[in-house]
Amino acid sequence: MTSNAVPISEDLLASKGKRFLNHLIDLVPQYAIFYGIDYGSYYLGEITGYYAINDFWYNMTELEDLIFNYGVMILYYFFMEKYTSRTLGKYITKTIVVTTEGEAITTKHALSRTLCRLIPFDGISFLGVDGKGWHDSISKTYVVNIDAFEAKKQTQLNLNEIGNYIE
Repeated sequence: MTSNAVPISEDLLASKGKRFLNHLIDLVPQYAIFYGIDYGSYYLGEITGYYAINDFWYNMTELEDLIFNYGVMILYYFFMEKYTSRTLGKYITKTIVVTTEGEAITTKHALSRTLCRLIPFDGISFLGVDGKGWHDSISKTYVVNIDAFEAKKQTQLNLNEIGNYIE
């Protein structure tokens, strides 16, 4: 644990309600991408007379559709959490992903969290007793309330400064 690490305690963890709300909100940009491509391919065909993209979109097999849907999900979660440690849902509910040591997540953590979301029923696994989803447990991360986390982090920094001053 580095000097910037914040020990994660129960009072910092996001509630199950916030976690569920995060899940629902995070569906919105994913659906927006699907509908954007759907309508975009249609209107592109109408404007240009080139309907190949539209034809491909509407004639996808179930497997192709599944691969596309999971691809969008993977890209959304990976890039959002890799670069911001948050998703749209986490921005709205004022939560953030941190490591079990209370540090910023790495690319490895973001990738692990993202790939674990492919596990069936992972999206509701946080409703269990401890309030951690499988993508949290496996990737060794927590979702915490950002205000409480930042306050605890600032308190710890202040205490470290006092300790340095005394020495």
